[in-house]
Amino acid sequence: MRWVTLYARSRQVPASLAAVLVGTLAVWSLARDGGAGSGDPRQPVLVLATGVMAASIGLGGQDLALDRTAAIRWMPRRAAHVLLGATVVGSVLLAVQTMGAPLATTAFVVRDSAGLTGLAALGAAFWGGRYAWSLPFASLSLAFVAPPPASTPMRVVGWMLTPPGTAASTWTAVALAVTGTAAYAVAGPRR
Repeated sequence: MRWVTLYARSRQVPASLAAVLVGTLAVWSLARDGGAGSGDPRQPVLVLATGVMAASIGLGGQDLALDRTAAIRWMPRRAAHVLLGATVVGSVLLAVQTMGAPLATTAFVVRDSAGLTGLAALGAAFWGGRYAWSLPFASLSLAFVAPPPASTPMRVVGWMLTPPGTAASTWTAVALAVTGTAAYAVAGPRR
């Protein structure tokens, strides 16, 4: 077997991909059958957050001691894992949208998938792969209950639900993506 296959299996990539696909198809079917429509950003954000939370389980390996003592350089592999996870989650939503009514624009999907994946990577660096889903879940919950973003601090809090051209939301997502990816690439998942 090649190392990529072993890496994918040890990080539970097939199961995570199945969960991403099932979650995306479920929300897409709900949106198709009388959901709020393409103007409501909550549905695509829910799809992206569900996908990122499913993919975040693979941010911790089966044996952290083995990961830390391996003779290969983990930093580029960890960064690639985070970036590939964001790409897959966003691509699945964009691919499903081609079958029916669009849920969100490409800029919206790219911004939110990058920011949410950065949050998951930050969660893995702080609490390990087992609890990496907690930061995206907390951010999603906060964005859903926060009042509509009228000021800059509220745009930062509700960055997931604002239109893609909003500067505060875009910079928040970029900061989360860069910080989370860098922290996870350098430190790896916590034990």
